[in-house]
Amino acid sequence: MPDKSRSIEEAIAQIPDGSSIMLGGFGVPGTPFCLIQELVRQGQGGLTLIKNDANETGMGVDWLLENGQVAKLITSHIGLNSNAVSMMNAGEIEVEFAPQGILAERIRVAGAGVMGFVTDIGLGTPMAEGKQKVTIDGKEGIVETALRADFALLHADRSDPFGNLCFSATARNFNPLMGMAATRTIAEAEAIVPLGGITPDDVNLPGPFVDDVVALPELMEVYGVVER
Repeated sequence: MPDKSRSIEEAIAQIPDGSSIMLGGFGVPGTPFCLIQELVRQGQGGLTLIKNDANETGMGVDWLLENGQVAKLITSHIGLNSNAVSMMNAGEIEVEFAPQGILAERIRVAGAGVMGFVTDIGLGTPMAEGKQKVTIDGKEGIVETALRADFALLHADRSDPFGNLCFSATARNFNPLMGMAATRTIAEAEAIVPLGGITPDDVNLPGPFVDDVVALPELMEVYGVVER
């Protein structure tokens, strides 16, 4: 099986301007801060970011916002990031909101190869505006389309060289779903173990879904915001 190990510079250099990028994480846990920091350093612009949240001011997504690299944000909430709120209100970025469960399911069905799904969640609210409606067994529903991306950036606890990933507890969150829904998946890992070093039951995202693995020599201070 191929060794997918890459330097962080090589991995992020594959991302061109204008890309759509899924970022794993729920707040701090599972967010690939080192990959995001390298994306800031390289400066790719016009990005569409897909993430559960916009992190907090001064970390993660906010680094990309402050650097002027983001054109659009698809997310469930941005309330912890005052910069994101200000930029949205000023028209400096486009923000598309989706209820958290709907966001997760749109990503999941993309990874499963499904075009979308039908739900009654959001009927009669602004979330339903502009979306196709269908009636099934006399009940109206909204068509939610699958959500895909050019790249997914993930944070894993462990990886082997082939890219089998294990996530730590709740840091799993959106990471496996996004890894399956992107054309190319790049994972940073706190430890890279030999093939066979992750038992099959501990593989949360199989290697065929992962294209590049970056070993983290040490964790940045931001990872310590939440102690396990």
